[in-house]
Amino acid sequence: MKTLGYACTSAHAPLAPFSFERRAPRANDIVMEILYCGVCHSDLHWARNDWGWTVFPAIPGHEIVGRVIEIGPDVAKYKIGDYVAVGCMVDSCQHCDQCRKDEEQLCREGNTGTYGGFDRFTKEHTLGGYSKHLVVREEFVLRMPDGLDLAKAAPLLCAGITTYSPLKTWKAGPGSRVGVIGLGGLGHMAVKLAAGMGAHVTVLSRSPDKAEDARALGAAALLVSTDDDAMAKAANGFDLIIDTVPVKHDLNPYMPLLDVDGTLVIVGQIGPVAELSTVPLILGRRRIAGSPIGGIRETQEMLDFCAEKNILPDCEMIRMDEINEAFERMEKSDVRYRFVIDMASLQVG
Repeated sequence: MKTLGYACTSAHAPLAPFSFERRAPRANDIVMEILYCGVCHSDLHWARNDWGWTVFPAIPGHEIVGRVIEIGPDVAKYKIGDYVAVGCMVDSCQHCDQCRKDEEQLCREGNTGTYGGFDRFTKEHTLGGYSKHLVVREEFVLRMPDGLDLAKAAPLLCAGITTYSPLKTWKAGPGSRVGVIGLGGLGHMAVKLAAGMGAHVTVLSRSPDKAEDARALGAAALLVSTDDDAMAKAANGFDLIIDTVPVKHDLNPYMPLLDVDGTLVIVGQIGPVAELSTVPLILGRRRIAGSPIGGIRETQEMLDFCAEKNILPDCEMIRMDEINEAFERMEKSDVRYRFVIDMASLQVG
């Protein structure tokens, strides 16, 4: 089907209108009209080829909310008119041990990204949600719960599940002490979700300026990471720290904050970090871990949890033609806390 998106043709080119064809729907596919698409820091990295493997032309976007407009004959879970969502992946092998455990994000053959992947049948590279339509196999489509604001929910499909998954894996809940490094798109969702799970949440920030924001989001406290005395007093004070910083940084100051068997989970930076001392790891039996998104079952669980607790990201709505300005602002951390594109502003024809 012919559709319209916003694409960049090189790492230095701005995103601009781009007409293209989505693949023909298969028997188990749904076709959705995209209503809203969140803007993720990964979108910026992909457009700028920061990781070195971008395929151009590139259409980012993997926080997608829309409406079903067509279904294949084998589709059983959805009908035309349903409100649905798609996150960071649109396919996986479906038969390896990880897929059978509903951990498709860890597929042994590699999951197919919503953008930047390759279709398992046609081998064409996938194009994301900065577009008017999407064709996706049924198994990777999520049901939007009743009562969840569609206009604000899109960032849950990446920022939400990226922070929900480690919180669940490391059992955040009543009685647990959770720290969150960084208060951007990922960080503010980590705070909201951890607080919603009943954990005692502390934001770790380089300055005290965000104390009011942290408490408004559900944190009980803010710890200034540049205050040596405060950091020393907080030693052994956390069971889990979620590190959402998306650039290279130093983990060493945070390691003494973990209690015995505590874990610092990196969800932001994909790439190198500063040289690490193993002394606090070994002497305190502490851990550093990484975590990607969750699987489809866990992502649906997260959406249902957010609907139950009325947890939504703080969003700024933009038009599609404002995306390049949004990228520039995102680089300067000039957004509180997530951009969402109203795809009605992208007109076909």
